[in-house]
Amino acid sequence: MKGKLCGTNRYQLTKELNCSEVDASQRMRPTAFMEIAQEIAYLAASAMGFGYNNLIGSRQAWVLSRMTFRILDAPKWRDELTVTTWHKGTSGPFSLRDFMVCDAAGKQRVVATSSWVILNVDTRALVRNEAMAVPVTPERVCHDHAIEELAERVIMPRDCTPELVGEHVVRYSDTDFLGHTNNVRYVVWALDHLDYGELLERPIREVSVNYSHEVRAGETVQIWRHRKEDTVWFDLKTAGTQAVSICIKF
Repeated sequence: MKGKLCGTNRYQLTKELNCSEVDASQRMRPTAFMEIAQEIAYLAASAMGFGYNNLIGSRQAWVLSRMTFRILDAPKWRDELTVTTWHKGTSGPFSLRDFMVCDAAGKQRVVATSSWVILNVDTRALVRNEAMAVPVTPERVCHDHAIEELAERVIMPRDCTPELVGEHVVRYSDTDFLGHTNNVRYVVWALDHLDYGELLERPIREVSVNYSHEVRAGETVQIWRHRKEDTVWFDLKTAGTQAVSICIKF
């Protein structure tokens, strides 16, 4: 997957949606969007001079903290898509990054916003934006919105009793290049605890994910679920500690 800078503050790539990125309805899987977003975020930061290779010498790395994406009209197998991303500045401890997926006619199909933090990869301590090894310069920031509000804070409804629907032991295929569970895998596990037929018949329109505690290989994740009408919440916990919370809306 390769792209290019568009001016000084946007990064864009064009791709065809392939067969491994769709389900049996031939619609793009929500997790396929997350995988694309993860890769283009890495490419964009690198192209703009504040990516992995620019930070790792100081033992720093970008880590996704929150994401909300809305599937306005799910892309289909073999659709030609243009994916654009940009760094939107900061809000408190977060660096903001938005995404937009358009089809060949220019119609918006998916929009997303995300919040990132910088961690010391050795101590796992949060690094303040002003202490970032390579700062994001003003000309690299674009203040346009794919989604205007910040990525949603996911909270399980207070009037619910979540149901334990499964457990997952983190294995080799779940981990990323930093040695913890890849952010997409949690949503994969959640979707696997929804009805298969419903997922094919009723397109998901919005997903929000909060990452609060990293999980490593060999650890067991408990998957707790609650549903109210067209919204499903998942709490993923390890050793009693909340690791990830997810909200999926049909």
